[in-house]
Amino acid sequence: MAKPSEILSSKFPFEPTKGQKDLFHLFDDFLINEKLHKPTLVLRGYAGTGKTTVVGAIVKTLPFFNFKYVLMAPTGRAAKVMAGYTNRTAFTIHKKVFQQTAEPGGGLVFKRQNNYHKNTLFIIDEASMISDKADYGRNGLLTDLLDYVFSQDGNRLLLIGDVAQLPPVGSLESPALERDFLAQSFGVDVNALELREVMRQAQESGILFNATNLRNQLLEEKAIIKLATSRFKDTFKMTAERLEDGLRYAYDKYGTENAVIICRSNKNAVQYNQYIRRAIQFREDELEAGDHLMIVRNNYHFLPESSAAGFLANGDFVEVLKIIRFEEYYGLRFVDLRLQLLDYPDQEPFEAKVILDTIYSPEASLNDAAYKRLYEEVTSEYEDLPTKTERIKAIKKNPYLNALQVKFSYALTCHKSQGGQWDAVFVDQGYLTEEMVDHEYIRWLYTAVTRATKELFLVNFHPRFY
Repeated sequence: MAKPSEILSSKFPFEPTKGQKDLFHLFDDFLINEKLHKPTLVLRGYAGTGKTTVVGAIVKTLPFFNFKYVLMAPTGRAAKVMAGYTNRTAFTIHKKVFQQTAEPGGGLVFKRQNNYHKNTLFIIDEASMISDKADYGRNGLLTDLLDYVFSQDGNRLLLIGDVAQLPPVGSLESPALERDFLAQSFGVDVNALELREVMRQAQESGILFNATNLRNQLLEEKAIIKLATSRFKDTFKMTAERLEDGLRYAYDKYGTENAVIICRSNKNAVQYNQYIRRAIQFREDELEAGDHLMIVRNNYHFLPESSAAGFLANGDFVEVLKIIRFEEYYGLRFVDLRLQLLDYPDQEPFEAKVILDTIYSPEASLNDAAYKRLYEEVTSEYEDLPTKTERIKAIKKNPYLNALQVKFSYALTCHKSQGGQWDAVFVDQGYLTEEMVDHEYIRWLYTAVTRATKELFLVNFHPRFY
């Protein structure tokens, strides 16, 4: 019987790099060794090093060793990208691992589902985004993921990501890509490998040339930015004056949903979104059918549990199909909309109440003080109900308290864009002093640059960076 490494090489469509060959050899032990305890492999890799091509070869190799596979990613957009490059179904982690169940009081809680997959390799892309801070369940997402995967015999876990990308919000590192953390926290037998050689097929790309340069700067003591555009056909520098022409070009060539501006702050994103709607789309009303929005806070109210998406997650994209009515309540403005999730083709359109105020807020979502006011005003309406249980049930079902929080999605912060890819990406340098050019900014810029698949536009960057 051939070894996994031999079959992987035969299924790989290019001449593998040294790093890819080393990875294939790791599979000889990873797939075959039955003595491993919770076998885990971490594949870290620079942009353009062939991580996605490797996954395609792995999926084709698994049946030879009686393994099945499950493909997962942290967000709907990342799962859609994964499904695109593998030509196979990919799930969000929360849809696969968790199940919504109703509490006696009428609220929803997430419980880890039973895992019925045996002898299965779970392949998780964009693992740099996975936090181990409590989120969907009582544990961190990473903890629940590992508990789920290894609750059945013969399962294995492959975590794929890039440590140069932004870590989860509020974290300094990406725990799912840290070998020592995984071994010490979860007792798994873990191996790790990092792909560093950009594949020959990608070496003509200015996007990947600049990404590689930026990533290499993260290894240097002093952060220096040097961007190259003139010798590449896919990377351009642009002043603010040319932005309108550039956006029109990208929208005409790729479609509105396949182009995005990535900027430094929510305030900048709000300004850019207003500019795009006014100057390029000629939209006069504050919200219209055809507008694209991003959900900015998890919402468990508007989708049935059986839906393809599971729930409306922070980072999901929707298109406005119809505006039903506007209203003002509790000092906030609301609108009822008919919406279509853009990254779940099997999901039926649905109706939801949306808070209009968050669209224009310079903050990421409705702030705690505003939400507290809303909660208190909603609560006061149910004071005449006879029992506490009835009051809690009514509050939890209140459509205004459960209203979706959204922003326009033509311009996004880098964290909001993570896990997604667009054909054309416009990266705005943002306000930047000499002291602000540090490793954190380079990591931000690297993550933004690597969202582009076909054309990259560097907007308002200082001449000294070229």
